[in-house]
Amino acid sequence: ILYPFQRDLVRWAARKGRAAIFADTGLGKTLMQIEWARLTGRRTLILAPLVVSYQTARLAEEKLGVLVTVCKSQSDVRDGINITNYERLHLFEPQGFGAVVLDESSILKSHDGKTRQKIIESAQGIPYRLSCTATPSPNDFEELGNQCEFLGVMSRTEMLATYFVNDTGDTGTWRLKGWGASKFWEWMGTWSVVLRNPSDIGFD
Repeated sequence: ILYPFQRDLVRWAARKGRAAIFADTGLGKTLMQIEWARLTGRRTLILAPLVVSYQTARLAEEKLGVLVTVCKSQSDVRDGINITNYERLHLFEPQGFGAVVLDESSILKSHDGKTRQKIIESAQGIPYRLSCTATPSPNDFEELGNQCEFLGVMSRTEMLATYFVNDTGDTGTWRLKGWGASKFWEWMGTWSVVLRNPSDIGFD
């Protein structure tokens, strides 16, 4: 049922094991993350905003014939794909999962937030990780750093130190080092894909 561009993204993310799909609204991130979770063959936990859980479970069954269990705590978890909202993460045991998906992973934007830190710490022992959100701001480098830290690619601090300098005129503002203007985006392309339209990656 997936469109060709969606199939390619799911295959790519499944091969990577830990990847980010930053796809604009309406490009089918929910279907892609469900299929990715199915392909891992692992017990999966999808973390989503509160209103999204039941919609995702319904869409998975209607469109893909895949059962997604809506959970309030660890006691509700079943083999296969499970979903809960971010506010309930503390009621789950991350070590019991082989895969985790962040639906609307822009929640990681709050780089000082307790929720952000809890999500990143909880994911560290989980081998398969997928981050899905609409295209993040290309100039919000700290958000991109949080995404790569969740995936275990590199810590946010390490990313900033490698590719950026702190703007002395505006403390807390980061700008790419001269040589990093192209290298940073090439590195981003090793673990994430960003698209606003399927034609961005060669499709209709």
